[in-house]
Amino acid sequence: MEFTDTQIATFIQQYFLPSVRIGVMLMVMPVIGARIVSPRVRLALTFLVTLVVVPMLPPLPIVPALSLTALLFVVQEVLLGAAIGFSFQVFFQMFVLSGQFMAMKLGLGFASMNDPANGVQTTVLSQFFLTLVTVMFVSIDGHLVLLALMVESFQSLPPGSFNFTPDKMMTIVQLSTWLFSASLLMALPVLTALLLINLSFGVMSRAAPQLNIFSVGFPFTLVCGMALIWIGLSNFAPVFQDTMDYAFSFVKDILELQ
Repeated sequence: MEFTDTQIATFIQQYFLPSVRIGVMLMVMPVIGARIVSPRVRLALTFLVTLVVVPMLPPLPIVPALSLTALLFVVQEVLLGAAIGFSFQVFFQMFVLSGQFMAMKLGLGFASMNDPANGVQTTVLSQFFLTLVTVMFVSIDGHLVLLALMVESFQSLPPGSFNFTPDKMMTIVQLSTWLFSASLLMALPVLTALLLINLSFGVMSRAAPQLNIFSVGFPFTLVCGMALIWIGLSNFAPVFQDTMDYAFSFVKDILELQ
């Protein structure tokens, strides 16, 4: 059997463009895109998913492999995969930022540890929330749902058809607004209660200056804050469900899925 250069280039292109979108998303998305996951694992997953997805795709546009059009197609696939993975990464960081707010108010800002998933220093409370969210996300097969949405995106947005318009860019940038507002809303009960406790100690220090409020107030504030976080965990599952629903609906809007 003999194959022409055109046939070989067409075959490679049919698999290369989908693999770029899938590989970039796996590199950026939570859980699979963490630093503790070997790049070889992501490369193997990209290869396997591409082999499964490509036979179900409509015929892709044929363009010269070494051309400006082909480069533009690759850039579009990179932007789309990165947008999906980054968008979902923001939703995970909402819980991390909420933990940061509560830890700073509790005086636990010094209790930090290395985050092996991202390679940065975070508070212990933030790491607890991140671990909890990761376990819940994997337990409900959220990573599989995200991969399924990626596969469906090849029907709504075939390779070469995605336009990264300023409106879509602003939609992704506006996630930062949601990030700070949602994390503050999640931490607001604890922050409000601790504010009232600190105000009470302030009144006590003015009424009885001879009391050493710092030696009593810090451990009392810490114990009350941990108790409030423990009580708030009973409402953690509904918050997680609402957040994931919003995350998946946002990704569907980016991928133009119904």
